[in-house]
Amino acid sequence: MKRRAAAAAVLLALVLAGAGVYLLRRPAPAATANAAALPPRVPSTARAPGGVRIRVEVLNASTVRGLARRATMHLRDRGFDVVEAGGTSERRDSTVILDRSSHPDWAALAAKAMGGARIESRPDSLRDVDLTVLVGATWRPPPEPFYP
Repeated sequence: MKRRAAAAAVLLALVLAGAGVYLLRRPAPAATANAAALPPRVPSTARAPGGVRIRVEVLNASTVRGLARRATMHLRDRGFDVVEAGGTSERRDSTVILDRSSHPDWAALAAKAMGGARIESRPDSLRDVDLTVLVGATWRPPPEPFYP
């Protein structure tokens, strides 16, 4: 009886040791195939120029909940004046900056702040914004401090 208990204890120890080795040797979540398809997260230092008010509208063009809110905080932290945030029925994979006021340099700054985005010139004098940011499904916000 004591031999069986000892054998069970040794078997249990071997199983636990094997599980530990497996957990230590498996690839990190960032190295999985799904993460490889996403663009790398490179922290951007692009900021809105001081003394200039760049009015921005941020629209979530994906099915990922809360992406417009995260993009709003991200752009505000970089000096952009986000005056409107919400969603749109238009769906996009990648982020697009729409230049509404014919300021391509401002659009380039916003694109750089968003970690790289395509820029399109679509002047619209009826909108009270300089830029519209359509946040695509592949945009990932950089790690930032917790906002309670």
